Amino acid sequence: MDGVEFRLLGPVGVWHAGRRLGPATAQQRTVLAMLLLEAGRPVPVTRLVSALWGAESPESARNAVQGHISRLRRLLAPYEEVELVTSAHGYCLAVARDRIDLFRFRELVREAGNAGGETGGEGGAERAIGLLRAGLALWQGTALADVAGRWLPDVVVPGIEEERLAALERRLALDLRQGRHQEAAAELTALVGEHPLRERLVSLLMTALLRCDRRTEALAVFRRVRRRFAEELGIEPGEELQRLHQAILAGRDDLTGTAPAVVAVPRHLPPDTELFTAREEELATLDRLTLPAPGTAAAHAMAPCVITGTGGVGKTTLAVHWAHRVSDRFPDGQLYVNLQGYGPTHIARPPGEAVRLFLDALRVPSELVGATLEAQVGLYRSLLAERRMLILLDNALDSDQVRPLLPNAPGCLALITSRAELTGLVAAEGARTLSLGLFSPEHSRLLLTRRLGVDKVDAEPRAVDDIVSRCAGLPLALAIVAARAQTRPSFPLGTLISGLDGPGDGPEDGPGDGPEDGPEDGPEDGPAGGDAQGVEGRGEGPRGGRADSGDSADGLDVFDGGDASTNMRTVLSWSYRALTPDAARLFRLCGLLPAPEISTAAAASLAGIPVRQAQRLLTELTRANLAVERTPGRYGRHDLLRAYAEELTRLHDSEAERHEALHRLLDHYLHSACLGDRLLDLYHRVPLTPTPPRPGVVVSRITDRAQSEAWFGREHRTLLAAIRHAARLGFDRHAWQLAGACWGFLSQEGRSDDQAAVHHIALEAAARLDDPAAQAHAHVGLAQALIRLGQDATSDAHLRAAQDLFGGQDDAAGQAICLIYRSVIEDRRGRYDEGLRLSDQALRLCRAAGDRAGEGRVLNNIGWFHAQLGAYGEALRRCEEALAIHRELHDLPGESATLDSLGHIHHLLGQYEQAISYYRGSLAWRRGGKRALGARTLRRLGEAQLAAGRLREGRSTLQRALALTAELAPGDADALRARLAGLDDPAG
Repeated sequence: MDGVEFRLLGPVGVWHAGRRLGPATAQQRTVLAMLLLEAGRPVPVTRLVSALWGAESPESARNAVQGHISRLRRLLAPYEEVELVTSAHGYCLAVARDRIDLFRFRELVREAGNAGGETGGEGGAERAIGLLRAGLALWQGTALADVAGRWLPDVVVPGIEEERLAALERRLALDLRQGRHQEAAAELTALVGEHPLRERLVSLLMTALLRCDRRTEALAVFRRVRRRFAEELGIEPGEELQRLHQAILAGRDDLTGTAPAVVAVPRHLPPDTELFTAREEELATLDRLTLPAPGTAAAHAMAPCVITGTGGVGKTTLAVHWAHRVSDRFPDGQLYVNLQGYGPTHIARPPGEAVRLFLDALRVPSELVGATLEAQVGLYRSLLAERRMLILLDNALDSDQVRPLLPNAPGCLALITSRAELTGLVAAEGARTLSLGLFSPEHSRLLLTRRLGVDKVDAEPRAVDDIVSRCAGLPLALAIVAARAQTRPSFPLGTLISGLDGPGDGPEDGPGDGPEDGPEDGPEDGPAGGDAQGVEGRGEGPRGGRADSGDSADGLDVFDGGDASTNMRTVLSWSYRALTPDAARLFRLCGLLPAPEISTAAAASLAGIPVRQAQRLLTELTRANLAVERTPGRYGRHDLLRAYAEELTRLHDSEAERHEALHRLLDHYLHSACLGDRLLDLYHRVPLTPTPPRPGVVVSRITDRAQSEAWFGREHRTLLAAIRHAARLGFDRHAWQLAGACWGFLSQEGRSDDQAAVHHIALEAAARLDDPAAQAHAHVGLAQALIRLGQDATSDAHLRAAQDLFGGQDDAAGQAICLIYRSVIEDRRGRYDEGLRLSDQALRLCRAAGDRAGEGRVLNNIGWFHAQLGAYGEALRRCEEALAIHRELHDLPGESATLDSLGHIHHLLGQYEQAISYYRGSLAWRRGGKRALGARTLRRLGEAQLAAGRLREGRSTLQRALALTAELAPGDADALRARLAGLDDPAG
């Protein structure tokens, strides 16, 4: 072959022009082998780590894998026919499979099967023999002979070796048919010595000896094998050998072990459902995964296809529907078996039992069925050799259960469903996978409409929306509720869902990501103030002594269809029971917080275990489809799984353990948020001093502002849920301090509704703690959000209350921040003299407190008010003082705000180019996560550009400002739209 080629059938390596190029180390060869086995498909890093080190990987495992990948990439760089690609899903070796000896071997074996050697004429047999010899000649020893780690040798190699032996047996059987008895006898003698219990080889050897007139030796072989079976296995040889032995004793050689001719055409698929709904994309994917590749013969073998997904998601329904739809592609029949991997019996169906069911379906007489699994599998595969059949293996437990049931015939397809990912089947047999997700809200409504009728669904749209939401997109849950409605046709749908209120508050409780108003035009704002440590030992546990919701309603009771297969709780329990004890505990504890997802560090804190152990357990939950890794390191699950987990933790974990687990989780969020908040804004933040974290708490690694913004961006919805849940269960100090730690992010991002919601909760929690400083900070955080929401009067009341509380604590900096926000309200009212008076008071308080950052912010506001009053010289002087302080402190947010003010002043002075320069300097910080502040500055920049005669540039900037304002402050967007419309109107 021209160019580079790869070898797996022996020592692993890269070859070119007859010379081995590498890799140099066993670990590199393991990585290369894993990539070659999945050629053209991404291999996750976790799978590479498992192949190299198993369950006990070192902390440096990922870095080591990256190093191996880099060295392999350098090795392959000169060859354009191969590329090692990095993607979000792992590493992929993009190379044609005919450059890999294993795939060339498989192709030659398939071609031999198509040559008709067993049933065709002499020419077909000789062609098949030639193809098999060519394939077997590719082997240079034991497959994957020099790799590191035990996973490949223990899991993958046995299956590949079985392929070699099966091909060898086919070739030897054809040699016997073509009369090469002496050559076959010599080769088989050595092979039986290596594999003395492999009955097919023994049968072929006895046949070859008989054909060579060596009857005595053939009988001696049988006696030796029979003795070995008895001594090592305690059983007799299989019926094939027994029959052959009897034939030799009788002087006949007509029984040669060939498969009986059976003409049964089984049609064993379960009934299809007329109410099959949606899944068009998934059906198309199955079509694509199971069709032969372009340019290949239709009779070429198809890789097994695995449908995975959580319990109740509709794997079997999809598989059966698709199988009926494509049944004409498999004219020789369809076989079906429920492997009972997950079910009420706790016991999966053994492969041998499934094979015997298939042999019965193919009408094989019982006397022809061998006693061992190996003999039965061989007969089963022989019967399929010349057929085009679909084998549906439903509800599989693991790869080992499935592997003996896979056909090796070119025209047969194995379609498998399982709650497990069956990664071993993907790695060793090249199986293709389809991960089945939850229904979208639209598809959920479609299912209800198909089952209940358009009139029923249209008559109660709100009840239908509620059902859709609470069934979480799980088809089984929707079907159960629909069945309840069908059996009670006179009941309104609303009465059928009264039991769907799950315990606890869901992740969407309270204000969410609704329309978000941007900041006011005017003075700078932001949290500041003095020390605000919570009161120790008060409110730090669940009121009423429970670390769960305490809701008596049981959210899964309504999802009971009357038997085990349609009882949601029972169906989910089948997956749960298959977990290891540690994974089961983590699954239960994850039900303690009603949040949309959890990170690895949070899960480690929740369970009080190391991060690496948490990662392994989360991977186990993912493989069992009890969690979904939505993005790297972040795991979610649908609401019904969370409700089930909460049930289980209340049943199996003590109250004390639940309390400690939730305390650790809240500690994780609080300490991580405090760390991130300090990096977002060092000076303008609530000064929090939380108590040290509990043992076992993992604080997220956040080292700079960009990481902080990214962390809050990922976690903010979970943090909102944590704040609500903490307050609900009596963790009041966590509740108010978490709200304070989130203030900076929510303010910068313009999430005013969320900021108001969590500070309402913080204020109530601080009141229960009787902590004046905490109450004061909660008042201020709430007031700032209300200002942005246009509720100035309510905001002013909160600020006055906070000012009194700070005064009672002799907290001058805290009083100053209240005056700053009060001045903002006066600015919005156009009362610039009063705003200036309040700012002068704030300046004196900041200087008295030694708060340089606060002093800089107030000086900027004083400059702003002077500009509004027309005193531009004094405005510039004050803002320049503020700028000097901000730059001295490296206070980027303060510097950005002051540059914005300076731009505004120069604009008022008619110095448009200077104004543009200042605005651009301000925007250097106000982009990205600081969108709320950036919208204001963008609008001012656009106006300055227009005033400077840069009409096209100014219009473009205002359009950007409108897009941001429409998202964050839709109430302010109309004026900006009108401004842009005026620019387009020549009269304007």
